[in-house]
Amino acid sequence: MMVTKHFNQKQRRQMNGPTAAVIRYDEENGHAPKIVAQGKGQVANQIIELAKKNNVAMQEDAMLVENLLDMDLGDNIPPQLYSVMAEILLLIEEMEKNY
Repeated sequence: MMVTKHFNQKQRRQMNGPTAAVIRYDEENGHAPKIVAQGKGQVANQIIELAKKNNVAMQEDAMLVENLLDMDLGDNIPPQLYSVMAEILLLIEEMEKNY
């Protein structure tokens, strides 16, 4: 017997609390973006609050965060996530130009 489950991301976040991942990209050196912080629940709340306090641009993408949480701190972002990361970096660049 096979049981299939479908997850409602919004409901899942409400039950488990927020999730967050922090990526650092050093454009000058051209290195791949790296995961420098990640967490769920209270840790994610602290990451989000620190980002707000320090005017760090944030982007909400539940599927990307789930992929990033499966990785270890210090890992480079894998090539299969480059297109999503490129979109986010372009969005952040555009936001910085407008402020």
